[in-house]
Amino acid sequence: MAIATSVGVVELSSIGVGYQIEDEMLKAATVKVLIARTICSGKYIIVIGGSVSDVETAVRAGLAAAGEAIIDHLICPNVHQSVFPALGQSVTLSPGEADALGVIETFSGTSVIAAADAAAKAARVTIFRIHVAMALGGKGLCLMTGAVADVRTGVQVAAAEARRRGLLVSEVVIPRPSRELFGDYL
Repeated sequence: MAIATSVGVVELSSIGVGYQIEDEMLKAATVKVLIARTICSGKYIIVIGGSVSDVETAVRAGLAAAGEAIIDHLICPNVHQSVFPALGQSVTLSPGEADALGVIETFSGTSVIAAADAAAKAARVTIFRIHVAMALGGKGLCLMTGAVADVRTGVQVAAAEARRRGLLVSEVVIPRPSRELFGDYL
């Protein structure tokens, strides 16, 4: 499979249906599973990557088979490439990169991915963590860093996306954070 350019997400209220939908999505198109697991509150989330058309096809197939188990879904065509390493928890910052800290918290794992993509496309920020629903009560968390003005812009745009979906919990910008807040990422 070529480099993923798009992300698709289906968040479900049923774990059993989640496995079924994951299978439907994988059979429908050539996509790569980025995350597929149970999440807090007894839900199941499937995050896939691939070409725009394959992601659209897979998500449509999943939605068609999911019935009333769908909580939220997303097709993010031409996703910002910084989303992939942040989803994979594989971003390490150099001390010079750790500047202002921006935090977006959402009520769903799906909505935080949409918010992170919006922030990365709107501002010169480094998205260094996208935490999808595990140990968060089903919430989503996005952490970003950059110059204060860029982080403010990124957080505002991300918050607007989450708010548009009715799922914003909080938006925070810390202009001069303690280095300890970046401890796990330096």
